[in-house]
Amino acid sequence: MKHRKDYFSNSMTVRKEPFVMYVDMNSYFASCEQQRHPELRGKPLGVLTYDSPNAAVIAASIEAKRYGVKTGMRLRECRELCPQMLTVTTHPAWYRRIHVDFMDILRSYCDDVIPKSIDEAVANFHSYHLVYNDLTAVAKQIKADLAAKYDYLKCSIGIAPNSFLAKVGTELQKPDGLIVITEDNIDAYLSTLKLTDLPGIAAANERRLQLIGIRTPVEMRHSSAALLRKAFGGVVGEYWHRRLNFAEVDMYSRAENKTMSATRTLSRQQSSDPQKLESMLISLCTRLEQRMVKSNLFCREVYFSIRYRDRTKWETTVKLADPLQDAMELRNYIKERIADFEKSRGVSTLFTDKTTNLNVAIQSFIKGDVMQYSLFDNRIKRDTVRRVMYQIKDRYDKNIVRKGSELFNPHVMKDAIGFGSVKDMIVTDGKVKNQYLLEEDEGDGKYLVTDAENKRKPEYQEETYEYQDLWMPPDVEGVDE
Repeated sequence: MKHRKDYFSNSMTVRKEPFVMYVDMNSYFASCEQQRHPELRGKPLGVLTYDSPNAAVIAASIEAKRYGVKTGMRLRECRELCPQMLTVTTHPAWYRRIHVDFMDILRSYCDDVIPKSIDEAVANFHSYHLVYNDLTAVAKQIKADLAAKYDYLKCSIGIAPNSFLAKVGTELQKPDGLIVITEDNIDAYLSTLKLTDLPGIAAANERRLQLIGIRTPVEMRHSSAALLRKAFGGVVGEYWHRRLNFAEVDMYSRAENKTMSATRTLSRQQSSDPQKLESMLISLCTRLEQRMVKSNLFCREVYFSIRYRDRTKWETTVKLADPLQDAMELRNYIKERIADFEKSRGVSTLFTDKTTNLNVAIQSFIKGDVMQYSLFDNRIKRDTVRRVMYQIKDRYDKNIVRKGSELFNPHVMKDAIGFGSVKDMIVTDGKVKNQYLLEEDEGDGKYLVTDAENKRKPEYQEETYEYQDLWMPPDVEGVDE
């Protein structure tokens, strides 16, 4: 049964009228920082998660991209291309506030809007064909409305018969583009692209297509569904045939979360202290508790993983007899599994100084409205107290009212952008579901970094790993491989 807040579903029907609009914010995080700090405007800027010469640039401004700076480059590499590039550390709450305003603008023109990420959204105007004769005028007005509220932010808009082709349209003209793809011009636009320019076609898929004689997006569009099924090995090829020929196969989105996760990459300084790793685990569980309370959900399954510098990983999954919402209960179940493993294998600790990443994920949710409690426990009282505590936090600020577990090394975890948390920013009755996402953490005042290259001892060393799902952590004693 579809949820009333589910948005438009896929369809076998082919609609060739260009009534789907995809909006992609340009250089989003960097532009948000330039919006907030006018002195950074017009200058090459890189956004970092942490202040370190080894940090990766997670976003580059339009000015920095002109020098060849790309997302994912190390700061040192960027400085070789653009020595004058400035850097700024992230302010996720600010990006989320702008996302909410951006979604409000889109929904003022169309009710059928899906946020695809924090900086992208798609709107289905097919049911508005009698309201709007020409979506280009609507797109220009959306750009104007955005500029009226945030004068430095720009977006590229693609309009097409389905969401995939509209997304392709946003890639054709950046920054500040506006492209309409129709039955008459689609081949002309596709002829300017390589196969890997299509969203979802990476090098492996390109090789599959080339093996059967498809070398360009135009050839791919005019290939038969049977040939594409052969290339992709099944129904995926059918989907590609449909999306390139105007059918909608990418637009079903549930309003509720199927999973929630909290993960952090750790600095060498953090991983060298087992107490800080313990604090990080508590913080991750607390973030998930916060999201569950705001969504009125309880989870029945918990997943936890630890990743290490030698590319190994330890993981466990806990299926719960009773749905829970409490952070410390989540933490206790995880700690029990860790303790059982350490005891059975003679391992001193899984929280070694080689730890690079901690991840907690929850799923199999049940709504609080249908929770069934036993007559012989006090869970209902604890859950009520927890809900009241968050109501108090809502009223007096999350940093003023804290649980005991939140007082234990409370600033160990820096706020993260959270690309998958856009569903937590859905506005209901004029209020964002999880208001905490719009509140900045304490100590977020510093923003400009000009001397990261000259830091003598950087606090954070970010590294990239390719992990394997191996059973044992590295550097443990008393264990037979």
